[in-house]
Amino acid sequence: MIKKGHNLLLVATSNDQLVAYVLLLYSQGTSLGRVYSLAVDAHYRKAGIAAKLMQEAETQALDDGRSFLRLEVRPDNFGAIKLYEKLGYQPFDIVSDFYEDHADAIRMMKVLHHVPEVTHPEVSHYSQSTDFTCGPACLMMAMKSMDAELALTRQLELQLWREATTIFMTSGHGGCSPQGLALAANERGLKTTLVCNSDDIPFINGVRSEEKKSVIECVHQDFIEKIARSDIKQVKAPVDSALLREYLSKGSLALVLISSYRLNQSKSPHWILVVSVSDTFVYFHDPDVDWDDNKSVTDSGYIPVTHKEFNRMIGYGKPRYQAAVIVSPANKK
Repeated sequence: MIKKGHNLLLVATSNDQLVAYVLLLYSQGTSLGRVYSLAVDAHYRKAGIAAKLMQEAETQALDDGRSFLRLEVRPDNFGAIKLYEKLGYQPFDIVSDFYEDHADAIRMMKVLHHVPEVTHPEVSHYSQSTDFTCGPACLMMAMKSMDAELALTRQLELQLWREATTIFMTSGHGGCSPQGLALAANERGLKTTLVCNSDDIPFINGVRSEEKKSVIECVHQDFIEKIARSDIKQVKAPVDSALLREYLSKGSLALVLISSYRLNQSKSPHWILVVSVSDTFVYFHDPDVDWDDNKSVTDSGYIPVTHKEFNRMIGYGKPRYQAAVIVSPANKK
């Protein structure tokens, strides 16, 4: 076994020759693992090596705190599909144009230990196209779940950003504040609740320039005045998984501000979309897919995280600023 960082590599040998391997990639800060690659030498196929490697990989993954394993497989790879089904993997999605030859992929998943049944709403994943549009991408996913005809385009992504951005942040383009996202959601007819644990101006403590701070203050004040004239419900309270579960049980979705450090070691504010909460896990869509780290949408949708770990993620900065934008269709009561 070779284990480094957030990966696991198991190999099988015969007479000191490599005959098979399986490589798992772990999503940091989550209970999710992904079978990135499984290969067996042609001379050793049908010897049960692949199944044994997978079973050992599952054991190692479970010992490392992973509760779910996911994988992609070609629809015409009947042998692999049969193996995965025999091992307990179930198909849950199809992604088009996944492989280099433009073939589709079947996504499969296995629960490594029993958890209470949880029904996920059908929420499509959308990957942010810039470093600063995680908030708009989350709002787009929520909007799509409530309007199947909505086209998820980069034009819409950038339009939402223009409406919700703080203009500046610690560096680069500004992200989106909870107030700005709440207004953008409300403007599009969604029933919107804004939950914050304080009245502080978000992200301003990370900006050194007084000129930039004055711009952020001006934008924030404009958001506050517009919210006061809207029907957005405002709640001043800490944000945690219990509060989110209460809203989601009524059919809502939640855009939640987190620190991305526990996901990718980046000390920056980040928006995710919480889509389901069970007794054991919080499930969320992460719009940031790290393509350069061999990640795929499989790693970024319905990510399972324990309540304890999720509550550690919530909020950003010092003092810790917590916020959630709760959205539901306008006719939801």
